[in-house]
Amino acid sequence: MTDIQRTTPRANTLDELLPPLTRNEAAVEAARCLMCYDAPCTHACPTHIDIPRFIKKISTQNLRGSARTILESNLLGATCARVCPVQELCEGACVLGAEHKPIAIGRLQRYAMDFAYEKGLELFSPAKTVGKRVAVIGAGPAGLSCAGELAKAGYSVTLFEKRDLAGGLSTYGIIGLREPVGVALEEVAMIQKLGVKVETGKELGTDFTLADLDANFGAVFLSVGLGVTTTLSILGEEHIIDGLEYIEQSKMDALNLVIGRNVVVIGAGNTAIDCATIAKRLGASQVTMVYRRSEKEMTAYAHEYEFIKKEGVRFSFLTQPVRVHVEDGMVRALECLRMSLGPTDSSGRPSPQPIAGSEFLLPVDQIVKATGQEKPSLVSLLTLKTEKGFIQVDANFETSLPGVYAGGDCIRARGAASTVMAVQDGKLAARSIHERLVARG
Repeated sequence: MTDIQRTTPRANTLDELLPPLTRNEAAVEAARCLMCYDAPCTHACPTHIDIPRFIKKISTQNLRGSARTILESNLLGATCARVCPVQELCEGACVLGAEHKPIAIGRLQRYAMDFAYEKGLELFSPAKTVGKRVAVIGAGPAGLSCAGELAKAGYSVTLFEKRDLAGGLSTYGIIGLREPVGVALEEVAMIQKLGVKVETGKELGTDFTLADLDANFGAVFLSVGLGVTTTLSILGEEHIIDGLEYIEQSKMDALNLVIGRNVVVIGAGNTAIDCATIAKRLGASQVTMVYRRSEKEMTAYAHEYEFIKKEGVRFSFLTQPVRVHVEDGMVRALECLRMSLGPTDSSGRPSPQPIAGSEFLLPVDQIVKATGQEKPSLVSLLTLKTEKGFIQVDANFETSLPGVYAGGDCIRARGAASTVMAVQDGKLAARSIHERLVARG
């Protein structure tokens, strides 16, 4: 018997966690909304969707109008309905949350957006062409948002994406339990219907240069995300699986995804939780998340932490991996050190300090790392000014190169990176690009 197993995923194990609302469920939930004036939920939404308005339209069975209200503020409304941390944002701000149950805003938004896509509704038409061209680099949420907003305003937009499919992390890097591939690709198709030309398999620095773009386009928007998963710099790291690749295969080729019996996931963010979920749901007998700080310093959302505990995943806090033990090409153990917490470091959290002589072994046959990503690699190629390794932009999302704008994870030097923030970046950058090109005549 081998130590690694190739499992056949159980039916529906990675399907969307929550079922869609029925018509009756949506009507009952919408009727609970108080339709607050100057609603706190709208203020809490980074894209400022008029939440009472779209819910009111659901209550009157005007689902077309509800979807349009959502998309007027957020062109990726279907994605955000699924992946937004609503507990921290709109639902967390709901006035009913103090003494009652907050309105299920995310699920109502999904209900309206699913209706729009199922019916093939085309809710916007491009404006009359303004005769100006804009290039968008990277077809993740920020790039799609920017491209769609500019197309609505009459610009000719070409969106370049280095991967085979557009959608960025929504397509490749968010577990199917939260967002299926089909949802992300439906939104890409909607952006294309607005007139955006999407060219996949095209990478800046390989297939064309910034000078090429400058010669052919009036402005450029960079939505290039982040780089590869950070290295641990430990012996045997070549035997550790990249967490983003693990998630991608679970979405694109789950039948051939190899799952260990005893899996360790290094990291304690939302991506690490996604990796642990995949391992647990696709057949691992035991899954342990290893983190060098305590649970108080975890970067995962609190509701995600509660979810993964209910999945039966174990935790080893204050634990630092130092070496992978391999025999006959097979992973056998992860050597770790016990840690203590010291003074606050540059991240604003207590720094982990090794405890001398505390080495121990975790028996394991598969190790996955989800320890964050490197800063955007294009920075050095384009000689852009940076802030903490991220692309530096001004209040208009313009970089140090005139006419070149940026948004999404690649600029997130402060604050938490999220899909909804990337969508808002793209929307606001589109406005700035429009103002620049109008001013230039």
